[in-house]
Amino acid sequence: MSYLENSTQVNEFTLLGLTHTPELQVPLFLMFTLIYLITLTGNLGMITLILLDSRLHTPMYFFLSHLSLVDCVYSSAVTPKVMAGLLTGDKVISYSGCAAQMFFFVAFASVDCLLLAVMAYDRHAAVCTPLHYTTTMTTSVCVHMAVACYLWGLVESASYTGFTFSLSFCRSNVVHHFFCDILPILALSCSDTYINETVLYILTAFNVFFALVVILTSYLFIFIAVLRMRSAEGQKKAFSTCASHLTAVTIFYGTIIFMYLQPSSSHAMDNDQMASVFYTMIVPMLNPIVYSLRNKEVHRAFKKAMEKMMTLLRT
Repeated sequence: MSYLENSTQVNEFTLLGLTHTPELQVPLFLMFTLIYLITLTGNLGMITLILLDSRLHTPMYFFLSHLSLVDCVYSSAVTPKVMAGLLTGDKVISYSGCAAQMFFFVAFASVDCLLLAVMAYDRHAAVCTPLHYTTTMTTSVCVHMAVACYLWGLVESASYTGFTFSLSFCRSNVVHHFFCDILPILALSCSDTYINETVLYILTAFNVFFALVVILTSYLFIFIAVLRMRSAEGQKKAFSTCASHLTAVTIFYGTIIFMYLQPSSSHAMDNDQMASVFYTMIVPMLNPIVYSLRNKEVHRAFKKAMEKMMTLLRT
């Protein structure tokens, strides 16, 4: 920590937050509290269902359980601090707290990005090579894929955070954002940030486009395979297993590309904050809803869990 302390004269940051209007703070606090509770309940509930129901012990739901875990963590890195700031008006975050928030958010957002790509490959294997699916997506393969996603996310986040907090901050300590995101922190530095912005752009572009190539290639082969199916029922089933994942991919990658891969000159703080609210709070809440809304297996698992709970309550 001494290295970080020697590189800066700033000991804490002040987050401007989402609003300066006192009348809006309580309504926003209540709204974000509701969103956060739904996020935790939905994602932890999804993990619990997958763990308890043996019929959901498949590669698809293995990755979905990790997606739910990651959504909980990266939402929790941001939302509680935002809620506390709205409730108490205290928007100060320590230097180390800011670095920690950035590290955990970036790490698990990156893992989320890669897990969506892995899930697309899993759907490709299930639809295009169903006879070899059980030998292709073995437990060992799934575990190795998940571990690789976590390792890359941690390495990438350590790079981002290390580069960012190795800079000198000798100007303002007011962050024009509601959490310690990379671009608003870079804007406060009195050092040359060209290398940092280049590293950010390259790593984000690699992360997003590598994952998108995997996703788009997988779905290209899936659509070709589906069009070759003679059974309308088979086509419907294949599309239904992919619809939820495609919806989640569109929502997540749309906001990430808008936020991080537009030219720096076109960044508008208000637009960035709205996009950030969407992918830090709304997307983690939507994912369990998207994956359970039309999923009969999840519905059956939920119904079974409720029946067991009611039986226990009666005894």
